[in-house]
Amino acid sequence: MPCLRIAYCVTCKGRSQHIKMTLPANLAAAASYPDAIFILLDYGSPDDLLEYLKASHSRDIESGRLIVYSHVTDGPFRMAHAKNMAHRLGIHEKAGVLVNLDADNYVSGGFTHQVAEVFVNNPDSFMSIDKIEPGVTPRGVCGRIVCSAKAFMLAGGYDECFETWSPDDKDFNRRLKMLNYNWVLIPTTELECVRHNDKIRFKEYKHAAKAPHSEQLVLEARNDTVVNAGRIGCGIVSRNFTDDHVTLAPVPSRIFGIGAHKTATTSLHHALEILGIDSAHWQNAHWAKRIWREMNTMGVSRTLERHYALCDSPIPNLFKKLDMAYPGSKFILTIRNETAWLDSVRRHWDPAHNKYRGAWDNDPFTHVIHEATYGRRDFDAETMLRCYRTHNSRVLAHFKDRPQDLLVFNADNPRWDKLCAFLQRPVPSVEYPQSNWSGAAAVDPACWI
Repeated sequence: MPCLRIAYCVTCKGRSQHIKMTLPANLAAAASYPDAIFILLDYGSPDDLLEYLKASHSRDIESGRLIVYSHVTDGPFRMAHAKNMAHRLGIHEKAGVLVNLDADNYVSGGFTHQVAEVFVNNPDSFMSIDKIEPGVTPRGVCGRIVCSAKAFMLAGGYDECFETWSPDDKDFNRRLKMLNYNWVLIPTTELECVRHNDKIRFKEYKHAAKAPHSEQLVLEARNDTVVNAGRIGCGIVSRNFTDDHVTLAPVPSRIFGIGAHKTATTSLHHALEILGIDSAHWQNAHWAKRIWREMNTMGVSRTLERHYALCDSPIPNLFKKLDMAYPGSKFILTIRNETAWLDSVRRHWDPAHNKYRGAWDNDPFTHVIHEATYGRRDFDAETMLRCYRTHNSRVLAHFKDRPQDLLVFNADNPRWDKLCAFLQRPVPSVEYPQSNWSGAAAVDPACWI
């Protein structure tokens, strides 16, 4: 079985007494799995947490099995924010699977292998519990949620609007289900924790004891899938008691290529893949039709949300609605020399050059998109050039006060440095792809945390 890198993501503020009990046991339990790591985020813990870790776990830290990050804060424990930090740091440490593990929770010797088996067999899974069973499931294990790094980023992590205990877990579970990830129940035999009272639970989390009911009402009224508008666990942390700092900056909620068709959207799609970004391009008419209908009827698209970046029709036609539905996104307007673009469109309509042209009459949605874009189904140079210019002008006008959210990208002279600076990604060592690109070494996705 392939060996996935699995990160246990643990947060702690004022709970070193629990870490002293669970961490040694959990490290020992996961030792039989060769690529399991523990990310422990010290969230401004006011107790002896760091002194304990230095004295008792130096070998685990030196081996890389335990990585300690510290976030300096004297404010209250913000659970969702802390979890998001720890999970992004797990991605930074190149983990493909993330396990949220509360400071008072234990894992068994076989749990890591169970997780690996689930995600090897079906990467589009997530694991969590169903509900607390009185007398069977101990209180305090609802936070055990396992997901892929991809699913975590697509959902936007834990919603940081929640300030209390419990709704953030329920909400994350709900959104992963809405994204159509395969739900795998964690057996109750795998759920064990340190039993303790609420006085300890809310010691550094006093605000969580005061308003759980109001946040529960917020949770019940919500139907969104993607949260945080890209501001996922942002902040500065230091690694392993050194001055080696990591800045967790905002990331795009989504990336949309909104250049007109025939502006090298396929090349942009492959470029994003090279950058380690999950990207989708027109897959088929049924796929595009689902996005079109969902956006125009619901204002969001569950089909679209299964991807991090999208290019080509019907994405350009929807750019205003996408901007409203997915705040914090980045938009890329690809442009070309008008004469070359028009010639490409002319050939697209010519059955002698486009082998799929004959199928358009049997695929009504293709005509729907053409009519939405050009107001007609047949080729007309004057109409199409006017619509091309109008689309570009509308995009520029829409983003005129937000230049940080729009990149105008010249497909005739594609420059990695411009694209990578806009997306805050390292410049790859391969040439920018042409539309017939067949594969190249991708940038490590973990570079984007």
